[in-house]
Amino acid sequence: MQGDVRIDKWLWEVRIYKTRSLATECIRSGKVRILDKAVKPSRIIKPGEVITISLNPLKKIVKVLGFPKHRVGAILVENFMEDLTPQEEYDKLKTNKETGFENRQRGIGRPTKKERRILEILKKQLGK
Repeated sequence: MQGDVRIDKWLWEVRIYKTRSLATECIRSGKVRILDKAVKPSRIIKPGEVITISLNPLKKIVKVLGFPKHRVGAILVENFMEDLTPQEEYDKLKTNKETGFENRQRGIGRPTKKERRILEILKKQLGK
């Protein structure tokens, strides 16, 4: 039946995640919620449901409009989901890029002096 689509498959089909296994992993870690409840990758979704996705540092909110038969191109995504993300979230993302925010993995500590020098050189080359 066309209405029976797993959430992990749908998130991959509408290009929120690059791979289906990455979508499954993020769902299991609690980064995907429906009605403020964590869901399982096998959860069947229906049109009209609102999904909150935590894409660090962005908190994306999308509404399910339909189900593609296969993974769709970026231009066709708007036929299957509606982006309800507030503009403030996108502004926060833009601010992080402009200020040179560097995302480091948790638990690896501060950058060493050598790593800082390399980062400074890269920033100069990129014009930041």
